[in-house]
Amino acid sequence: MPTERITFAGHDGSQLAARLDLPDGPVLATALFAHCFTCSKDIPAARRISARLAAMGIAVLRFDFTGLGHSGGEFANTTFTSNVEDLISAAQFLAGRNMAPALLIGHSLGGAAVLRARAGIPSIKAVVTLGAPADPGHVSHHFEAALPQIQKEGSAEVALGGRPFRIGKAFVDDISEAALTPAIEDLKAALLVLHAPRDETVSIDNAAAIFMAAKHPKSFVTLDDADHLITRAADAEYAADVITAWVSRYVSLSPPAPPPGAPEGVVRVTEADPTGFLQDIQAGPSHHAVADEPVSYGGTDRGMSPYGFVSAGLGACTSMTIRMYARRKRWPLNSVSVDVCHDKVHAQDAGLANEGKVDQFRRKIRLTGPLDQEQRARLLEIADKCPVHRTLEGSAHITTELLP
Repeated sequence: MPTERITFAGHDGSQLAARLDLPDGPVLATALFAHCFTCSKDIPAARRISARLAAMGIAVLRFDFTGLGHSGGEFANTTFTSNVEDLISAAQFLAGRNMAPALLIGHSLGGAAVLRARAGIPSIKAVVTLGAPADPGHVSHHFEAALPQIQKEGSAEVALGGRPFRIGKAFVDDISEAALTPAIEDLKAALLVLHAPRDETVSIDNAAAIFMAAKHPKSFVTLDDADHLITRAADAEYAADVITAWVSRYVSLSPPAPPPGAPEGVVRVTEADPTGFLQDIQAGPSHHAVADEPVSYGGTDRGMSPYGFVSAGLGACTSMTIRMYARRKRWPLNSVSVDVCHDKVHAQDAGLANEGKVDQFRRKIRLTGPLDQEQRARLLEIADKCPVHRTLEGSAHITTELLP
């Protein structure tokens, strides 16, 4: 997964550290990820969910809020409102790169922040919360013992997750006054609530309150026995899979138009990784894929090998040809599957007169349905008449020219 390290100006001008996780191929949509209270952009849940979404074509910007992680500024001077403003600044940065976010994802207090920030980011079409509190004031229980000192002295140093943080009175006052219900009721975006019933940090009641306050379209999916920080890889990947399947109903994930000069009928292959073998493949205006080599051959195994694509072409053409013939004959063919294996064999082993090695493709065809033996035999004969089969067995002519 390509990751770009960037910085942008936050709400007070401080430089915020961010990572932009990009797909191997074209960017189909952009998401903005808000981490949990006193966490960072690099917590396992943020990394794993972002990687999974990037693998599915969704670029993800995750950043450290002011005063946290590698970002500038003083955490003691921040508030819940300033976190919301940082999110809006991040969205404006993305918009400046022609990557205006369509999806907001927030974890824990970051979930509360994205619910509030939605009103300030007009490009957003969908919002996802992970273990989010319905009331930002919920986080005060983390430093409840220090509240009297904060009110009296204006700030106090508290230990959160084994690390010292200075909490200011402005932060406490802000979260106590930050009612989320109006923002949720006026979200004007699809909402997905993800929450674990056994979350011991933010109870499931918070998910119910958020869900009930929201208008449709809205969805709720349980994270079963995941912990609050979603530390297990399987839980994070499940959440990412759910998000991708859900968001496709509200955000277009169609591949972009092909590069100029690639009209319909032309397959354009462009090198995507000069250090390896990854290739970006655009077939006309509608279809995109990536090709690669296995790790054992110096590749990164992020796509089918070139011979894998050739085998796929033979298998697909075989299946289509069989289906077309059975449909024309109105035979009871329920389904077709074709397994294709490719290897190099000696010509004599393949029954050919010439010397040296030749390519051998082995097909195993499975036909289901109440076909009689004569029909099955005829469909096997038809398989050999598929155009790709004939091309591979014939002598293709390839011309090549070097463009200026």
